[in-house]
Amino acid sequence: MNSEIATLYSSAHHLLTLGMDGTPIYVDEFTRLNRNVYEQALELYGTCGDTPETEASLCLSLLVAFSATIYDNGRKQQYIQHLLDRSCKVLPQLSPSLLKVRLLAYCYSESCDETLSQEAHTIINTWDKSELTLEQVEIMEELKNFEENRYLWEEVEE
Repeated sequence: MNSEIATLYSSAHHLLTLGMDGTPIYVDEFTRLNRNVYEQALELYGTCGDTPETEASLCLSLLVAFSATIYDNGRKQQYIQHLLDRSCKVLPQLSPSLLKVRLLAYCYSESCDETLSQEAHTIINTWDKSELTLEQVEIMEELKNFEENRYLWEEVEE
């Protein structure tokens, strides 16, 4: 299952960053990748990790996948809420790590719960800034982007 989770995360992350390197985006590739990521997410959605780290990786990969895809079978927001609930259960079991920061950041992006962002920053502040990995830099930038571009759902009465 770990390889399926890693494949989903990689594919969803690729979809999120498609074209950001200046290469053109082709509709057929974009559509194919969207469909593949969404189908992979639906296949993994009903599973659970056997360790806190596997469960966290699964929740993270599914949150990234649902965030990246344009497809919705009418239950996508329910899936996301369920993943947020699962994430809240597993987060206290994780040691301060890159995985925990990633999960906190993506949970924050869906909920805008400031305590999640603050906890992520607390962990980030312990990192040696002179020896950051590419993954650490990337999640720091993503978290900053989430914080600066919050889009809350709002119901408008007519």
